[in-house]
Amino acid sequence: MADTKKAIQKQESQTIDKTERTRSAKVFVPATDIIETENEILLMADMPGVDEKCINVTLENKQLTIEGSVAGYTHEGHRLVYSEYERGDFYRAFTINDMIDREKIKANYKDGVLQLTLPKAAKSRTRQIAVHAE
Repeated sequence: MADTKKAIQKQESQTIDKTERTRSAKVFVPATDIIETENEILLMADMPGVDEKCINVTLENKQLTIEGSVAGYTHEGHRLVYSEYERGDFYRAFTINDMIDREKIKANYKDGVLQLTLPKAAKSRTRQIAVHAE
C-alpha cells in the first residue's frame, strides 16, 4: 500500500485557482478510487454527464491530469422549476513516479466513470527470488 501512495499522489490543493478558465462553469474535483493489483494501478474517477469527446487526459513530466467538460442543456418549451443536480466541469491532477510504465497507460470511459490503467514498470513489480542451498 505504501508503494501505491508513492506511485501516485493526489494534488494537495483541492482548489482550481491556478488554472486559467475560458468557461464560467463550476469546476468539480471528481471522486476517485485507486486500486492496486500486482501488475497495475487502476484509477476510477466519477465524471457524470461528461461526453467522452470532452475528456482530456494528459501526462506531462510527473503530472497526470484529468479534465472533463459538461455541455449545458436546455429543454425547449419547458422552464426549470427546481434542480438538485449541479452542472460543471471536472479537473483533477495526480503526481506519478517511475514505478509506472508511462508508455502503456490506458483510459476507458463508460457510464460516467473514467478508468485509467497505469501498468507498473517491470523493474518495480514484485518478484519471487529463488533460494538455493549450497
